[in-house]
This record gives sequence, structure tokens and C-alpha cells, in this order.
Amino acid sequence: MEVYFDNSATTKVYPEVRDIMLKVMDEDYGNPSSLHLKGVQAEHYIKDSADIISKVLKCMPDEIIFTSGGTESNNLAIIGTALAKKRKGKHLITSSIEHASVLSVMAFLEKEGFEVTYISPDSEGRVRAEDFAEAVREDTILVSCMHINNEIGAVQPIAEIAKAVKKKNPDVYVHTDCIQSFGKIEVNPKKLGVDMLSVSGHKLHGPKGSGFLYVKKGTLIRPIIYGGGQQKNMRSGTENVPAIAGLGTAVKLTMADMNEKMERVMSLRDKLIEGLTALPDVYSNSEAAPHIASISFTGVRAEVMLHALEDKGIYVSSGSACSSNKRRESAVLTAIGLDRDRLESTLRFSFNETNTEEEVDYAVKTIAELLPVLRHYVRG
Repeated sequence: MEVYFDNSATTKVYPEVRDIMLKVMDEDYGNPSSLHLKGVQAEHYIKDSADIISKVLKCMPDEIIFTSGGTESNNLAIIGTALAKKRKGKHLITSSIEHASVLSVMAFLEKEGFEVTYISPDSEGRVRAEDFAEAVREDTILVSCMHINNEIGAVQPIAEIAKAVKKKNPDVYVHTDCIQSFGKIEVNPKKLGVDMLSVSGHKLHGPKGSGFLYVKKGTLIRPIIYGGGQQKNMRSGTENVPAIAGLGTAVKLTMADMNEKMERVMSLRDKLIEGLTALPDVYSNSEAAPHIASISFTGVRAEVMLHALEDKGIYVSSGSACSSNKRRESAVLTAIGLDRDRLESTLRFSFNETNTEEEVDYAVKTIAELLPVLRHYVRG
């Protein structure tokens, strides 16, 4: 039996996504910048996907910039703001538990002369809007905070943060990384009060190498890729039409009955947490996002449990997929105050709409059998 519980790392594409991408590559393969019929056909796919996404976000299609994924979207939002507003100030604010595609950019900007304030979370991984507002200064140009944490699923109060920050300094831009929240909970930039919003396609059954950045009309950011001036000069380079078409299709399918699907996903998550935490010395670290369970199996190193589960056909993660091949202590788990044993024994289980109760039962049963064996081996 194969059980895939690593959907926060990536998801399997919908069959419809695969089909539309093959059609674009095989039949409608023109360059969208070309003036002939093949180019016009290709351009239609881009417009159609922008229309689909803008209807979901309740924004205008020209507020969507297609990118290669969440990392590029985050880079464009943060570096683009820094370049555009550096004369007004060089102070940025973020949380200490952001994804590497935010924290690494902040570290880069610090080397370029910018100052960054890092807000710490509470023991449940949530940051406070008041802490962000308190950190805002006259020279602050950007606040960036993720919507759902990718490791433990903590849901951040983005609307409260944006309101508090803009009350103190209306000129500050607010960006949110919605890579783990889009398609899982409601994401509406106007309700959230944000100026920019990042999304990745392969987290919602779309293709890898696809994503977008929502940029509110009137928000001034500078491009970080120059060339032919595609996408209104904001992201030069011939558009990846197959990926964009696949992304639009994935968004459309993901959003169909999203609330019902996520209620079912949450019931599976709860069933897994209940079953696992009934085992000796097993702890849940967060129960916020509908699709993520962070579980500590004290007495067994995360990598050992991960590979033991892999041998049984169960696939999980030991942290953020973007850095899990370079195992190091999790900044997120450290920030919420886990002790050494729990830090080193935590796995992430992440669900999608195709997971089943049978898979959860198999995972719980398998782990119940593995735990005493692995713990005995460690002690030995």
C-alpha cells in the first residue's frame, strides 16, 4: 500500500492539468508574443488563467504576475519593493519562522544595507499583530508574513497585522506568502488588507515551476528579471504557457467545493493526530491548518522514522521540503520552544483531498508497530 502524506512538499497534478499542458505543448505551442494565430492561441491560455485566478481572488486580471513558483514570487515581492522604495527607507519586518525563500532574501538585503526586524512567535507558532505594529518605523517600507506556516501549520493573523501596520504607517507595503494557504482556507487580498500575495502551483495539484504574485494596483515594485518586457515589463521572458495553463486549471479544480474538501481533509488530520497521540510519548505540535499535522515521536530521530515509514510505503517529511535534503535544526520548532528530544523527532504529515481513512488507519497501525522497535534499537 502506498500512502502519500507529503502534500505540503508537492502534490500530484490533476489529470486535467496534465491534459491541458500536453495540448499546449503539442498543438498550441506558439510564442504568446507572436502576432500570428499560433501566438494569439497561446496568449489566450495566459488570459484565461489570469481570469480564473482573479475571480478567485476577487481582483483584476492585470494584478496577477505569473512566475516560476513561490520562491520567485516571494523574491519579486520583497526585492522588488526594496528596489522601488529604498529612497523612502531601508527597514523591513518579517517573522522568524518564514520559509527560506523569504528569510534568505532578507539576509541578502541585510548585506545590501537594509535593516530587518524579525518577529518571534508564541509557543503555538503564531505571531502577534501588535508586535509587528510596534516594530513599524517611519523608514519601514515592507512587512512580510506567511499566512500558514509550512512546517507546523500555524495560521497567522494577516488581516490584523495589515490593519495594525497600516494604521501606524499607511505607506508600508504588506506582503503575505500564501503558498500553504491558497486552496486550503479563504484567501482574499482585499479582506486580508495586503498589497502582495504569493502562490505556488505545485502545492495545489498544478505543475512544478508555476506560480503567481498578486500585486495590488498602484503598488510600486521593480522587476528583478529584465528582457523583452513581457507581463507589462514586470517579468520578462517568454511565458511558460503550458505551466500557466496547467496552473489555471489547477486553481479552478482546487477551488471547486474547497470548503467541503477541506472539512474532509481536516477530519483525516484529526483522526491521525488522535490515533498517534494515543501512543506513548507522541505529541502534536499544532492543530491549526486543515491539512498539516506536526508530530513528535520522542525517542526516535525524525530521519529514522521517516525511512522506516518509507519502507512501509508511507511518505512524510522531516521539515520544509526545500531544505530537508540539508538536515539542520528547524528554526520553526526551535522558535516555539520544543525541547531537544521533540526537536529531533518531529515529522510533518500533510494531506490532500484524495487521502483516505484507510490510509490514516494504516499509518497509525504501522507507526504503533514501529515505535517500540525503533525506540528499543536507539536505547540499545
